[in-house]
Amino acid sequence: MEGDVTTLGRKFIEGLGRLCGFEERFYVKVNEDTDGRYGWVPTMRPIDKYVEYGVINLDKPPGPTSHEVVAWVKKLLNIPKAGHGGTLELPTL
Repeated sequence: MEGDVTTLGRKFIEGLGRLCGFEERFYVKVNEDTDGRYGWVPTMRPIDKYVEYGVINLDKPPGPTSHEVVAWVKKLLNIPKAGHGGTLELPTL
């Protein structure tokens, strides 16, 4: 991808829209400069930034507790802090 950060970001959002089946066009009211030192265009974000600041959507299998899965993620990714945002498990019948 070539271009400034604003153009790259807009292309990414438009691509997401097409992927999701949106047919609406995005219109730019004001084209502002974006300082490339702040934030990332998602397709250009380094993997270490995803790990440091990201969210992992994980479909936990039945059996291990959410706490156990968080411990595994911390060990696998070699990170000091991780947590979970809740448990949405179906009750066993």
